[in-house]
Amino acid sequence: MLDFKILTLEDKKLFDKYLKPYLFETCEYSFTNLFIWRKACDIQYAIYKDVLIIKKMDFDGNYHFMQPIGYKKENLKDIVNYLLKNKSLYNLNYLFKDAEQPFINDLLEVFGDTFVIEEDRDNFDYIYESEKLINLSGKILHKKKNHYNYFVKNYDYKVSEITAELIQTCIKAAREWCYKHMCKGYLLYELKSIEELLKNSSKLDFIGMVVHVNDKLSAFTIGEKVNENLGIIHIEKADSDIRGLYNFVNKTFIESYFSEIPFINREQDLGIEGLRKAKLSYSPVKFSKKFNVN
Repeated sequence: MLDFKILTLEDKKLFDKYLKPYLFETCEYSFTNLFIWRKACDIQYAIYKDVLIIKKMDFDGNYHFMQPIGYKKENLKDIVNYLLKNKSLYNLNYLFKDAEQPFINDLLEVFGDTFVIEEDRDNFDYIYESEKLINLSGKILHKKKNHYNYFVKNYDYKVSEITAELIQTCIKAAREWCYKHMCKGYLLYELKSIEELLKNSSKLDFIGMVVHVNDKLSAFTIGEKVNENLGIIHIEKADSDIRGLYNFVNKTFIESYFSEIPFINREQDLGIEGLRKAKLSYSPVKFSKKFNVN
């Protein structure tokens, strides 16, 4: 039986050892993401034969393993068979969730059609070209550019990086936005994650930006450079009553901090209709698929 431990901030060095060598495309395999959702998703980990095993709960309350980190193709069969034995012990609904395409390819090569593999569309990550997010060029993004231009011309605003002095103000703003939208379920989990992220800002790898409109903090966003090709936007909050503010935040943050990175991951839509519509409207270049395995 695996000896699972609760994920803590002190585990960052260990996780970096396993995560940094791999060019993951989804948000799930960022230590920052794992840490801030560790309570909401009861994230725990164990080491088996020098391979990192992560156990996680989804938002429906069902547990699963994430794909093993640090395996080699020659030991994958042994690892997966061992996890299969542990599946019933931990009452897991799936053997694996959050599995990426390269792992699925290896699984198929080693096990053939032993497993039922399903695409998890609600959890696909949206990948965009940073150049398009910055320039807002083309017919599809024309409305976004108009909203951006309206904001720039009609509002008195100030942009700055999130510093220690702004953390409590950001947390207060996040709480206000959450309660404005009936702060429960996923939104409450998200609020707790934002608080975790900001309170541990000095120990986590991220960049944050705030926008003051008429001297009031009206938006903030937080992102992370995970490798030379990919940046992840973990959080983006703005006052939706201010026309063009979301468009301004989206464009300005990438332009200021991620312009040298070719692709931006703006995470999943969770099957939320409005969120899906908003993410599709920015014309993603592709999806980073995630799979369920049983």
